Amino acid sequence: MTLIRNGAVIKNPWRLVADDEEISGDEAVIVSLKRWQDEKKKFLGRNGPLGIRLESNQKPDNIAGDVERFDLIALDIPALPDGRAFSYARLLRERYGFNGELRAVGKVIQDQLFFLHRCGFDAFELSAGEDVQKSIAAIFAFSVAYQPAADSILPAYKARHVV
Repeated sequence: MTLIRNGAVIKNPWRLVADDEEISGDEAVIVSLKRWQDEKKKFLGRNGPLGIRLESNQKPDNIAGDVERFDLIALDIPALPDGRAFSYARLLRERYGFNGELRAVGKVIQDQLFFLHRCGFDAFELSAGEDVQKSIAAIFAFSVAYQPAADSILPAYKARHVV
């Protein structure tokens, strides 16, 4: 899978580990919500980068008190019409104050990238077959937005009052 972060293709420094898989050393790992809940005390003493993957049916409320402990939160998009990840991203950024890498995983397609970015995602694991250069361009396709969001684009209705 191709990984785009902050508008550039990067090598994935993270490893998604299964719930029963051993974690060695201080490598950057992504764990499931279940594993985090089961082994939280063990992870609190860990020095390596820690990420968590939330499935679409797992609300950010489950980690609300712990977001500062994660360097990365990956939100799954299981199907095109499932928009929960968009809402979860805004909650993580705006309500829970998450400042780390927010990664979209699963069915991530070019048409969604601009809106995912506006909701607070800064990393995207593209689905197979997606054109990388067109996907990067899609993230920054529009310079004007009509509604406020988690990104820094000034909404058009506010921009007209800026002198």
